[in-house]
Amino acid sequence: MTFVIGENCIKCKYTDCVEVCPVDCFYEGPNFLVIHPDECIDCALCEPECPANAIFSEDEVPEDQQEFIELNAELAEVWPNITEKKDPLPDAAEWDGKKGKLEQLER
Repeated sequence: MTFVIGENCIKCKYTDCVEVCPVDCFYEGPNFLVIHPDECIDCALCEPECPANAIFSEDEVPEDQQEFIELNAELAEVWPNITEKKDPLPDAAEWDGKKGKLEQLER
């Protein structure tokens, strides 16, 4: 089992979750974070740290976000690892909670 970052992280990219990860399994894109499924140890420390509530246990990913399971795996293979907290994107508060953000994902 692994944790998955879902749609609400897009254009927010809070990194509070990164700081608590004991195995450094987060990877960073221009406006989204992902979790590497082969590195995640299912410790659940990251989930409550996400201010955007965008992290889910793999078996609890909402039906309308199932594609994010594969998206996390795919992008974790090409994006650089992130191990320290950074400032969120400047307009994160405006995007937090908006639906339909997948088209905003920058690769």
